[in-house]
Amino acid sequence: MLVLLNSNTGFQNIRSCANHLAYFPETDNSGLLPAFQPGLDELRKAFDKFDSNKDGKISQMEYKAMLRALGQGNMTRDVPKTFRVADFDGDGFINFKDSVEVHKRSGGVMTTDIQNAFRTFDLNCDGRISAEEVMEMLRRLGERCSLEECMKMVRAVDTDGDGAVDMDEFMTMMTRTMKLD
Repeated sequence: MLVLLNSNTGFQNIRSCANHLAYFPETDNSGLLPAFQPGLDELRKAFDKFDSNKDGKISQMEYKAMLRALGQGNMTRDVPKTFRVADFDGDGFINFKDSVEVHKRSGGVMTTDIQNAFRTFDLNCDGRISAEEVMEMLRRLGERCSLEECMKMVRAVDTDGDGAVDMDEFMTMMTRTMKLD
């Protein structure tokens, strides 16, 4: 993911993590305008985060593990349905080509998908993402990041200076380096 702090891979993981939640939309987005259309590099990074064993394909088990890590365990029951839609070659897995095709057909990442990703990061549901919440989400993804590093990440996005990332700031972060085709 393209980000502000190029020396800090943790911030890249915030965008990557958020993109996971919007990567295979669980809802019908027909009729909605996309918030952004990520490029192949962005899609590859999101795909690679799901592909935990690095075999070039995402299994239902890997997909469910990522949902649980992101606090979306209640969505695991929908994984077989997602795979029926996304597995174009019928091998029981989602490869990168399948995932790009799903993304192309869905029309991009919708505003509602980004809002849902925000709510996942907002662990205490106060409408703001703190450095502690960033650190917890990265920990769930197996990333090591100090509280100080997470505070730097938040400050890089926190345009109103309140020490946290609100929905507008999150939306800006998620769409700032993207462009519609």
